[in-house]
Amino acid sequence: MIMTYVFPQPFSRNYESLLKRLKLRGMQPKTIESYSHGVRRAGAHFEYQIDNLSKDQLTDYFSQVLDQLSWSTLKHDLYGLKFYYAYVLEKHWPGAELTKAPKVSRLPDIVTVEQMQQIVNATRILSYRVFFFALYSMGLRLGEGLQLQVGDIDQDRMRVHVRDAKGNRDRLVPLPAHTLNVLREFWRVHRHPALLFPVARKASEAHPVPRRTWIVAACSRRCARSPSRSV
Repeated sequence: MIMTYVFPQPFSRNYESLLKRLKLRGMQPKTIESYSHGVRRAGAHFEYQIDNLSKDQLTDYFSQVLDQLSWSTLKHDLYGLKFYYAYVLEKHWPGAELTKAPKVSRLPDIVTVEQMQQIVNATRILSYRVFFFALYSMGLRLGEGLQLQVGDIDQDRMRVHVRDAKGNRDRLVPLPAHTLNVLREFWRVHRHPALLFPVARKASEAHPVPRRTWIVAACSRRCARSPSRSV
């Protein structure tokens, strides 16, 4: 569902220009939402008067953001406002060298085979079970898995073409034989001509994997925390 926002002028006009320019710069939908959210947040804070902010105003504002949110959120808000100034207002960014996030090096959490088995066993909906299994067996991100199409499966070379991966780059990943068999069996359930995980349109159709990644992520976290509670 597309959210509709009502803003006062001239912020509303400039915000629409921001969305168009982000799209024309080749930004991914997730990046567009992060940047535009940051601009909306700043707009609400400054009563939608953000076209002539000073460095002192930005210092106070980002300090408050960091008191309530994470460095990651601050970074995206900062990038969104910098983009707004550069490409919408065509003005010098007044917050140069204002922030410097601490350097943190963390290894990602690795889901073990046993944990993945718990997630699959705690999942009742077939499409979720297949999706989680395929994601884990091929080492895909949530968004990459949700966008997979039938044509991305190269069964002759036993590989999968992952499109628009991180950094807007395509990549090829190995396709395990068992995963191919599971995907074939699942496709026979819905028989969609293009999508591997289509959204169902009728109650009689196969349960879909939702397009919104946060829903899928929430389900996997719930199953991982409480294997005895099914989704």
